[in-house]
Amino acid sequence: MPIGQAKFGLLGGVVDPGKLELIETQTVSGTPTSVSFTSIQESTYNVHFLTYNDLTAPAQSQDFGFRFSTNGGSSYVSSGYQFAYPYVTTAGGTFDTKSTSDTHIEYLATGSDTRNMNGYAYFYNLGDSSKYSFATFHQMAEGSTDLTTFGSGVYPSANVVNALQILTTGASGYTSGSLSLYGIAES
Repeated sequence: MPIGQAKFGLLGGVVDPGKLELIETQTVSGTPTSVSFTSIQESTYNVHFLTYNDLTAPAQSQDFGFRFSTNGGSSYVSSGYQFAYPYVTTAGGTFDTKSTSDTHIEYLATGSDTRNMNGYAYFYNLGDSSKYSFATFHQMAEGSTDLTTFGSGVYPSANVVNALQILTTGASGYTSGSLSLYGIAES
């Protein structure tokens, strides 16, 4: 069968590349300072997609981010991350945030305001021991001043990442929300 025909499904039996396959959904209960996905199927998927819906944290000085584990979630790497993102506030401010050495890939710094966050992130190369692991993210955070962010980050070490943590640095933790992790099928 000519490749072009298979690619466009003209002869049937075509694989559906780019299909989202749900790995796990978690709903926040209690007030955890992190939510972890420890069975991310890194050997199956090269690209992962995370959504978070109505993820809420109380007013306190905090920031939010992602961490990676190379030992199945027994511990999480807490140094060496790099990230950058601009954010815009409804109060008219535009700011840039970046770091070349941090404890996590930060996707939002809130100051001391209650936040209700909705957004998504893509993670690349988590299961590839020869490549760095990357993340890109986009979100909206509602509060007394709304924030919008879009950015990226990297764990600049070639390792197999086999667990993912979404964390807040605030002591009170998350109070509500749900998170879903998907793998993107390549074939």
